[in-house]
Amino acid sequence: MSHNNLFRSIGLGLQEHEQFIDSFHVYLLHSTGTAYRAQVEAEQGDEDWELKMFYDLNVPYTTNQGELQRTLAFHAELGYNTIALSHTINGKLPGDLTSPIPLPLPFPTPPNLHLLTRCTLHLSDPTQNHRLASLATNYDILALRPTSEKALQSACLSLPATSVDLISLDCSIRYPFYFKYKHLLAAVDKGIRIEICYAVGILGTGDQRRNLISNATQLIRATRGRGMVVSSEASRALGCRGPWDVVNLGQAWGLGRERGVEAIEREARAVVIGAEMRKKSFRGVVDVVFGGEKPAEQKGGKAETKGKGKNKGTQNLKRKAEDEGVENEVEKPLSKREMKRRAHKARMETAVTQDATAAKENDSPMADQENAG
Repeated sequence: MSHNNLFRSIGLGLQEHEQFIDSFHVYLLHSTGTAYRAQVEAEQGDEDWELKMFYDLNVPYTTNQGELQRTLAFHAELGYNTIALSHTINGKLPGDLTSPIPLPLPFPTPPNLHLLTRCTLHLSDPTQNHRLASLATNYDILALRPTSEKALQSACLSLPATSVDLISLDCSIRYPFYFKYKHLLAAVDKGIRIEICYAVGILGTGDQRRNLISNATQLIRATRGRGMVVSSEASRALGCRGPWDVVNLGQAWGLGRERGVEAIEREARAVVIGAEMRKKSFRGVVDVVFGGEKPAEQKGGKAETKGKGKNKGTQNLKRKAEDEGVENEVEKPLSKREMKRRAHKARMETAVTQDATAAKENDSPMADQENAG
């Protein structure tokens, strides 16, 4: 007997059938995730897992403060430490690129939850990349969502890692092309991570779940599990899952246990650190942590006037520089050649003084005899 006939025989319609399947799917996912957590804690110890920090880098921002507050509180209860509130832009970039996400939020949030801002840009035309640098300065994380093969190829090969942090593909739709290992690996090597969002598999339709499973397995197979980030993209608390459930779900897609933990911990942390380096450092490579303090200038009794006063000031600076140069020359150690030259000069001077004194001693008796005669 098929599933539809079975549900019809017990008096359930199609809608009740789908609700039952959804609840059973959620229960199965949660129970297997809890069992996985117990297994890992038994193998590696509970203390190692308590020290880990988990990230969810895609939580859509909504003006419904009550729903957003419940979602953030549920994330904190599940064990997440860093959340990125996402703002989506479709089509061309607007004139005002300022982030509409107010931080801090106008309602209380859990104290152990660190909030970031993120922009997800739907990219269909590769020529719309000339303002990405300006857009990236207004958000903590910038993610691109290509909608075509040319846009995906441009995002992986052409765009630098200093302007893009994530490539987030919409796994709820069916793409008319295959994900190529060469393109995705080039993006991963540059430091751009590939993101998979799982909430559509919980709150979406049957076709969306089917597409999610197909696209996720293809992405994991194409990237060999490298550079993967798993986020929720849950607009409601119902679509959120704990870190252990996410790791277990990644194993169902073909992502190994270690790679699954890295997808919500180390790889996501690398995205946050890379985005911070992009904003604060020089081209994402050199970051000046402390460049020294500038000495406080001493205020003079009178203000310097223009013209002559300015020239006097420059002359004083030149004299000071010359004096400092003389002091530096005196302080420099003498070379061997200079020491030999000075020793020879000293010997010559002593010899001259000795000859002069001897001549005086010889002349003094003769002078006495002349005076006596």
